[in-house]
Amino acid sequence: MARMPTTPEDQIETANPGALNDYDTIAEGYSTENANSLVNAYYERPAMLELAGDVAGRRILDAGCGSGPLFAELRDRGAVVTGIDASAGMLELARKRLGPDADLRVADLAAPLPFPDDTFDDVTASLVLHYLKDWGPALAELRRVLKPGGRLLVSVDHPFVFTLFAAMAGEKRPKYFEVRNRVEEWTMGGQNARMSFWDRPLHAMTEAFTAAGFRISVISEPPFVPEARELFPEEFREIDPSRTRFLSFLFFVLEAG
Repeated sequence: MARMPTTPEDQIETANPGALNDYDTIAEGYSTENANSLVNAYYERPAMLELAGDVAGRRILDAGCGSGPLFAELRDRGAVVTGIDASAGMLELARKRLGPDADLRVADLAAPLPFPDDTFDDVTASLVLHYLKDWGPALAELRRVLKPGGRLLVSVDHPFVFTLFAAMAGEKRPKYFEVRNRVEEWTMGGQNARMSFWDRPLHAMTEAFTAAGFRISVISEPPFVPEARELFPEEFREIDPSRTRFLSFLFFVLEAG
C-alpha cells in the first residue's frame, strides 16, 4: 500500500528505521483515497490485474491486501482469494467490503505465514515489499507457500523516483545504489501517521528475487488507464499529451522454480 509522493519536500530521510507504519490510525482515510486515486485506481491496480491475466479457478494469496480492493477484483474474476495484512484496522474495512465469508487473516510478511507449503497458485504483493528492510525472509515464505511454477506478482515504488526527487532537491550525489530508509508524514482522513519505506536499486530487487528461488518473467513500467487524463486534468497538466506512462511504481511477475 502506498501513495505517489508529490514533491521532493514530501520525502523526509531519517536514520531511524523504527518509524511506525500505523495503517490502523489512517485506515478509513487511506481506504477512501486508494479507492479513487490516480496512482492506485487508474494505474497500479489495473496494471496488477493485467499482469495476473485469467485467474478463474486459481487460488491466490493477496499479501498486504489492505481494505480489499484488489481482493475484490480478483474474486470477481473467478479466483479463490485469501487476504493477509498486518493491520487489523484495514482488515476490518476489508471485511465490510468483502463480506463475512471472505478469508482474511492478520499476518505480517516479516514473520512466518500461517499456510502449508505449496498452497497457492499465485501471490499478489501489491505495494508492500518496500516496507521491509530485508526482503529475504518474506520472499522465502512467499516462495514456500506457492506451488511449483506458481507466480508472485509484485508492485513496488519505482527505484528511480526518489533518486530523481533527490536530484531535483539539489542533493549532489543521490544515493541510488544504496538501500536506505525513507519516512513520509501522511495525513489522511484527518489522521496523521509516519510511514517508513526502504528504497533499493533495481539490481538489489532482482538479486533478492533470484536468491529466493524465483525466475523473473516480466519487469514492467505499464501505461496508466487512458481515461485517467480526463479524470485528473491537474495532475496531467504538464505531461505531454502523447505520453501514456509516468514514473511511479515498478512491476514484476516472478515464477517459483
